[in-house]
Amino acid sequence: MEREKRTFRKKIKGTELVTFFRYIHEEGFTSDQLVFVCIGTDRSTGDALGPLVGTMLEEAGYPHVLGTLSRPFDASNMFARLKEIPPGKKVIAIDACLGQPASVGFYQVSNQPLEPGKAVGTGLPCVGDFGVAAIVNVDEGNKYSILQSTSLHRVMVMAKEIVAAIQAEIPVDGRNEGQ
Repeated sequence: MEREKRTFRKKIKGTELVTFFRYIHEEGFTSDQLVFVCIGTDRSTGDALGPLVGTMLEEAGYPHVLGTLSRPFDASNMFARLKEIPPGKKVIAIDACLGQPASVGFYQVSNQPLEPGKAVGTGLPCVGDFGVAAIVNVDEGNKYSILQSTSLHRVMVMAKEIVAAIQAEIPVDGRNEGQ
């Protein structure tokens, strides 16, 4: 009998990302069965988190990555790029977002799709089977201006945390498979 899959959405610290990616790995998914859809643009500091993660994953040899600094997966091309997702693969969507002051530096993770651009009302489609939303700054005032003036240091630290957790639990070469 197939076990029931519970839906969850949690706010976690960077040190807890490993547990989230371990959950995905324990669901039976390897790096070859996953597509990392890294949402954002290189034209905005706060929104560059996704393309930074995608670039780091691509450089580390992950086989299925959409959204890098050289070829972003953003609002301008999302509908076309969604067609690039190979059939039969599970998608982990990664994006930056804004949140409450006490939540900055945390991550919203879930086993549900992300809603890119929700805070700015873009009406983009939901993306992914799993989601990681990095809370890079405070959600107040002009959201585009806030994303433009977000600390690059914070974005880089958070991108590196995501990549390190992925590499620890879903290695590209399967080194930790079965452990």
